[in-house]
Amino acid sequence: MNFILDPWPWYVSGGLIAFVMFLLLMMGDSFGMSSNLRTLCTICGAGKKTDFFDFNWKSQKWNLLVMTGAVVGGFIGSHFLSSHSGVAISNETILSLQEYGIDSSTTSYLPIEIFEAYSVKSILLLAIGGFLVGFGARYAGGCTSGHAISGLSNLQLPSLIAVVGFFVGGLFMIHVLFPFIF
Repeated sequence: MNFILDPWPWYVSGGLIAFVMFLLLMMGDSFGMSSNLRTLCTICGAGKKTDFFDFNWKSQKWNLLVMTGAVVGGFIGSHFLSSHSGVAISNETILSLQEYGIDSSTTSYLPIEIFEAYSVKSILLLAIGGFLVGFGARYAGGCTSGHAISGLSNLQLPSLIAVVGFFVGGLFMIHVLFPFIF
């Protein structure tokens, strides 16, 4: 069963995000996905080993619900509400990706040439990338969603600096490192 829907316009999705952020601000909370890892580690007993994980995780139960909703919503969206077509990108980008051996850009959101090939190279790329994302999120005091959505809506200068850093890092990755790796 597949209910194919067109993507929501930016102003609907953006308005809903702004509404949720308004509610969080009024309740004195902030949004971010990387803080869920800290909460999960605390639930598993990491607070006995490291002070960083020694906090009242029950105050973050609502954020775990957000994380669960993101996973369940992603599954529902991918399996029941998706047309399984590729991302709407320019022909120039499609040709550029094909030069690197990525031909699935017109049929898939994830390049299957990278993520479904269980080679040593792809596993190393995913492991190193995951480590760098985790380290960067911790070093920056939050993840991209936390800084870009919650931090910027609170007008926090460190979040603005972090978001600029995320974009500069992304541009560096795609224009300098990606061609070197592939």
